[in-house]
Amino acid sequence: MFELVFLGTSASAPSIHRGLPSTLLLAGEHRFLLDCGEGTQRQLLRSGMGFKRLNRILLTHAHLDHILGLGGLISTFARWEDIENIEIWGGKVTLDRVQALLYGVVLDYERLPVQIHLLDIKPGQLMESKDFTVSAFPVVHRGQGNFGFIFQEKSRRPFLVEKAEALGVPAGPERSKLVKGERVTLTDGRVIEPDAVLGEVIPGVRLVYVGDTARTDNLAEHVSGADVLVIEATFLHDNEEEARSFGHITAREAALLARDNGVKTLLLNHVSRRYRERDIIDEVQRYFPQSFVARDLDHFVIRRDQPVQKGTAHGDERDDTEN
Repeated sequence: MFELVFLGTSASAPSIHRGLPSTLLLAGEHRFLLDCGEGTQRQLLRSGMGFKRLNRILLTHAHLDHILGLGGLISTFARWEDIENIEIWGGKVTLDRVQALLYGVVLDYERLPVQIHLLDIKPGQLMESKDFTVSAFPVVHRGQGNFGFIFQEKSRRPFLVEKAEALGVPAGPERSKLVKGERVTLTDGRVIEPDAVLGEVIPGVRLVYVGDTARTDNLAEHVSGADVLVIEATFLHDNEEEARSFGHITAREAALLARDNGVKTLLLNHVSRRYRERDIIDEVQRYFPQSFVARDLDHFVIRRDQPVQKGTAHGDERDDTEN
C-alpha cells in the first residue's frame, strides 16, 4: 500500500488555492518527499504529517518551482528537528543548483547537526526495502537530468494456514522460513516445500510519478500497467503549441498516455492558474474517466485491486467550486 498527500499542485507560480509542486509519499514506515516547491514546510504542517522520518527527498528536475522550498525546509531541519541524515536525490544539474542554494545561501558557515547527502540519480533502482523498490527513469523536459520515479511494491504469496496445519507445520520459525520461500524439515523427517503452503502470487502496487515532461511517447514502458500514474496537466489541448514551447504536455495527452498503457487511475497535478479546474476534468475524463485533478492536501490511498480512495489530509475543508 502507498499513500500520497499532495502538498502543492500549482504550475510555476502559486495561486490562492494551490501551492508550488510537492508531494509526500508514505510507504509503511518510509516517507519520501517528491519535489519541494516554495511553501512545502508549511503544507507539511497543515497536512498534519509534520517532519518526522522525512529524510528522503526525490527531485524530478532543477526548476525553481520544484526545489526552492528546500531552503526553508532544510534550515528548519538543521535548527529544530531531530533528524540526523537527509538524502536529497536528483540529477547532476539539479544537485548543483541545490548545493548552491543550501551551502551558498541557507547554511553558509554553519556547523550542521544534520548530515546532508546529495545523491546523483542514474536510471535504474535507487533503493530497496523489505516491501518495495524505488527506481528512476529519464524524462524529457527543459534542461538536463530530469527524472520520473517508480514505486513498486513487491509481489507476495499468502500463507495458507489451513494447509500448514493439515501438514502438521508448527507455528514458529518453520512457518517463517516457508513464507520466505525456504523448505523446512519437520521433526518427523518430512520435508515441506513452500509451494505446499503458499497461495498464488499477488502482484504489488505500482505507482509512477512524473514531474514536468515535454513528451509521452518515451514514457509508455515505464507507466505500463501502473495502478496509479501521477503526471502534470499544465496546459489544455487548445494550447498545445504553447505547451510544446515550454516543454510541457496537455491534459489530453496525459489521459491518452494512461488509456493506451493500461493505467488504472490517473492523478493530475502541476495545474496552471489560467484554467478552471472543471475544464481540466472535462478534457481528461473524455479520454480516461478514472482521473482526478489533485488539489492541495488531497490524500490518496492506493491498494492492490481496490479503487483508489480519496480523502483530505487533516480534515482541511475547501470550497468544491474552486476554479
